[in-house]
Amino acid sequence: MAENIYLGRHLHHRGMVDRAAMARACEATLARLGADFTPQTPVHTLSIAQRQLVEIARAVHFETRILVMDEPTTPLSTRETDRLFALIRQLRAEGMAIIYISHRMAEIDELADRVTVLRDGCFVGTLTREALTQAALVKMMVGRDLSGFYTKTHGEAAPGEIMLSVRNMSDGRRVRGCSFDLRAGEVLGLAGLVGAGRTELARLVFGADARTDGAVFVAGTPLAVTGPRQSIDAGIAYLTEDRKLQGLFLDQSVHENINLIVAARDALRGGRLNRASARQRTAAAIRSLGIRVAHPQVNVGSLSGGNQQKVMLSRLLETRPRVLILDEPTRGVDIGAKAEIYRLINELARSGVAVLMISSELPEVVGLCDRVLVMREGELAGEVPGCADAAAMQEQIIALATGAGEQQPPVLH
Repeated sequence: MAENIYLGRHLHHRGMVDRAAMARACEATLARLGADFTPQTPVHTLSIAQRQLVEIARAVHFETRILVMDEPTTPLSTRETDRLFALIRQLRAEGMAIIYISHRMAEIDELADRVTVLRDGCFVGTLTREALTQAALVKMMVGRDLSGFYTKTHGEAAPGEIMLSVRNMSDGRRVRGCSFDLRAGEVLGLAGLVGAGRTELARLVFGADARTDGAVFVAGTPLAVTGPRQSIDAGIAYLTEDRKLQGLFLDQSVHENINLIVAARDALRGGRLNRASARQRTAAAIRSLGIRVAHPQVNVGSLSGGNQQKVMLSRLLETRPRVLILDEPTRGVDIGAKAEIYRLINELARSGVAVLMISSELPEVVGLCDRVLVMREGELAGEVPGCADAAAMQEQIIALATGAGEQQPPVLH
């Protein structure tokens, strides 16, 4: 760990790197920050939160006057976030200036003395602590008032036929005996605590992971799933929760990522990708989803989280899905991109697409979904019907997720 602290500034003795001296010098810094590891600890054995502390320790050790933190809590648990906030307050009290970049309103409200807003790369304005309200901040970020931010606009008509039926889905480990139905034009929420099995269930339905039991029906037709290809061919699309590792090829262009599934499908059918059609497809996707990119050949890894998410969504929509499974669709995106994704979900539902949405943000689950299934410890604990009382829905969801509510499996049609 000490070698990472001294990266580029190694101490030397008689022409050799003096690791012992570096370790001794780092001990006081680690103690000051309350680290629970030693200077000799290999960095690859540390958790994400501990590695983040190493980066902060480097800045503190060399008496950095300005520390820039870019979305530092994204990979952290609630407990780790609390420890980080305590450390930030400590460093601020010691006189360090901190530039804290975040799209999370609660964090900004808790930590910031002043807030500066950028939109589309341009300066919008600065708010003092006294003038800081969530409504004012959101309006500056998005450029408009977002009253009714989570409003469901797809529910004017009753949902259509059952488009997806899942029966007794199990993997022998994390998911046990899950059954539910999803109708055309419906947005069905899937809520639960971390580790409840939501993502595992979605991957089993899509065929990304092997199941030990269970059946999937699309529009009443049994689906023999041996992998994602059969699901895609049947009209199921799946948006992974981890776009960087499982969803996108970050070192390839926006154009290549958008056309990936279509190109692979054409190749499997013995055909070749029509380059002119592919360019038109990319241009249409950029236009319809509002992807902000200088050129389609720009690497997707250089885009913001919101634009990366829209690239991944556009690729799925090219398959013309009848069933769309969205796993944390707004994770790591800013307020403006969230609003655009919500608009897209409503439009898809109005067009008859059946949407299964997994989200850890209860306000968007309650605001967008027609009803919500709740998972607990690998099983479906119950179903919460949609209603106008958002607070009551959230209470029911939390009660089922934590075991405080009576378990009631969802009604099957």
